Amino acid sequence: MSHLALHRHKERGSTERAVLDAILDDVLAGTLSTVVDGRPWVVPMLFARQGDRILLHGSTGAGALRHVAAGAPAALAVIAVDALVVGHTTFDSSANYRSAVVHGHLSPLPDDERAAALDTLSERILPGRTTEVRPMTRQEMAKTLVMSLPITEGAFLAKTRTGTASPPDQETDAWHGVVELRTVALAPQAAPTSVAAEVPASVRDFAGARVLA
Repeated sequence: MSHLALHRHKERGSTERAVLDAILDDVLAGTLSTVVDGRPWVVPMLFARQGDRILLHGSTGAGALRHVAAGAPAALAVIAVDALVVGHTTFDSSANYRSAVVHGHLSPLPDDERAAALDTLSERILPGRTTEVRPMTRQEMAKTLVMSLPITEGAFLAKTRTGTASPPDQETDAWHGVVELRTVALAPQAAPTSVAAEVPASVRDFAGARVLA
């Protein structure tokens, strides 16, 4: 059982792995937090879940990342806002969302795992792209720190809010309801230095899967 718990709206919290995995597999970015020299440190990062661990990467020149990789306690938070909940008052307004916080200690991956882990990260963000471009060079690999955050029982908590606002406690003519939100992909735009005649399959597939329904 998780030692993390909600004190309000306990019904929104979950320690089920399936709930956590669904959120982690849907959200592309989160914020990694720790304490460095007695001060809070938070940085947004792309990530990928691989089984019972979360893969993250950054520059080897980032001192705070080295601090985390050396074993400092950390937490990764992710959130997806699915709708605005418009109440009959601003006090009763809210948002529908899915969120998760995973606590633990990050470990740098050994050299024989780093290339595959970086490919996993890339494929999580843009499936198929690794087959369309050259592999990373040794110099690029040397500049990249790859870490894993284990997903362990008792060290994570997922939270979900759905539905509408509470019913008005008095008669009102104020409109109230839900406005759903969606993340969509716009048409790909080639960089000025791109000489390729066609948009690659990985980009076409990514954009096509995220058009507005």
